[in-house]
Amino acid sequence: MKLYTFFRSSAAFRARIALNLKGIAFESLPVQFAKHEQHGAQYLAKNPQGLIPALDTGDAVLAQSLAIIEYLDETFPTPPLLPGDALGRARVRSLALSIACDIHPLNNLRVLNYLRKQLAQDDAQVNEWCRHWIALGFKAIETSAQQYSTSGKFLYGDAVSMADVCLLPQLFNARRVATDLTPFPTLAAIGQHLESLPAFANARPEVQPDAV
Repeated sequence: MKLYTFFRSSAAFRARIALNLKGIAFESLPVQFAKHEQHGAQYLAKNPQGLIPALDTGDAVLAQSLAIIEYLDETFPTPPLLPGDALGRARVRSLALSIACDIHPLNNLRVLNYLRKQLAQDDAQVNEWCRHWIALGFKAIETSAQQYSTSGKFLYGDAVSMADVCLLPQLFNARRVATDLTPFPTLAAIGQHLESLPAFANARPEVQPDAV
């Protein structure tokens, strides 16, 4: 498999974690954001959305990190990233979507660039924007984690899930803009545990081949 990636993309970070958890060997193909390669004709022919990541399975190219993760979970079922029961799967998806759809899009690069360029906001204002939406989202997820985590090591139950795959990259984003994580002790503790797992540690942005 080939993963079109960018070291600092939290969506690509999720895909790397999932591939690592499944023990799938993959070729990392960095897309150079500084050169706007994600908007170039060659990449758009593979992923018309012009977003990262994209996964080339050899038979097809898949876009959107959560779709990629669910594809991997269905085709490589061990270890499972969704619980075996319908209620558990719904709760894990809810946690993952809270991060991937409610928090992340508001601090995605193209949104932040629009704030800077079209709306003339400086870096301090842009970072405050990020912190606001991260904290608002984390407040609800902290409550859910306190309810659903049985060990304090994972967001749901006592095993890694798609929700954890989404959480760690968002914690990295939170720290990058100096978000105060004191109000979210459960999330911080889960993140610390996840960072100790090789599949998560090896997917970290700073250890990617295109890290600068």
